Amino acid sequence: MTPALDLRGVRRAFGAGASLVVALDGVSLTVEPGEFVAVMGPSGSGKSTLLAIAGGLDQGWTGDAAVAGTPLAGLKRDALARLRRRQVGYVFQDFNLVPTLSVVENVALPLELDRVEFERARRAAHAALQRVGIAGLSGRRLDQISGGQRQRVAIARAIVGERQLILADEPTGALDSATGDDVMFRLRLLADEGVAIVLVTHESRHAAWADRIVFLRDGRVVDATRVQASPEALLIGEA
Repeated sequence: MTPALDLRGVRRAFGAGASLVVALDGVSLTVEPGEFVAVMGPSGSGKSTLLAIAGGLDQGWTGDAAVAGTPLAGLKRDALARLRRRQVGYVFQDFNLVPTLSVVENVALPLELDRVEFERARRAAHAALQRVGIAGLSGRRLDQISGGQRQRVAIARAIVGERQLILADEPTGALDSATGDDVMFRLRLLADEGVAIVLVTHESRHAAWADRIVFLRDGRVVDATRVQASPEALLIGEA
């Protein structure tokens, strides 16, 4: 099976000479389809840089990186944009939604930018909203829904179409604990459906939803731990 994400010896440095900062120093990480990986580490450890490289937003790195078997090195800007629209989804802490668009319009936007026929894009958007449990909100404006619901809209936009990899950068940072747990539950369900998830988080209890936790420090992987039981599994066990 082709990995959803495969990083081999990736190095990213900024500046030169006395001002040189090495954000990633020979990082290797493989994420299989359906695997949920949490990335943890102190501020400045390279977590967000890793996501930027994985999503094709940063090209100033060395090493090898591939998404669903497609090498990222050397891809031109339009090819990288196409990769992001079709295979990689992002979920950000601040939602990064378009306030003038409705819920369903926000979710359909990546497909419409990819010139997918209007009705087909809307059907895919409704299907994505159904997967995250908010199909009934499709016609709402963003100012008519809660923060947790907006984050679910962002997740739906990240998975619309045939996305194989979701990159989530502190997606619960602006949410209360109960709403954050709900967002993590939705990501866990998506992984169980076969979507690869890479989550950057500072919260151990959110990382516990993952299959594996990777720890970064000073741009290097210093530890990797297999999670024995997610919060979801513990809840099921108590049922």
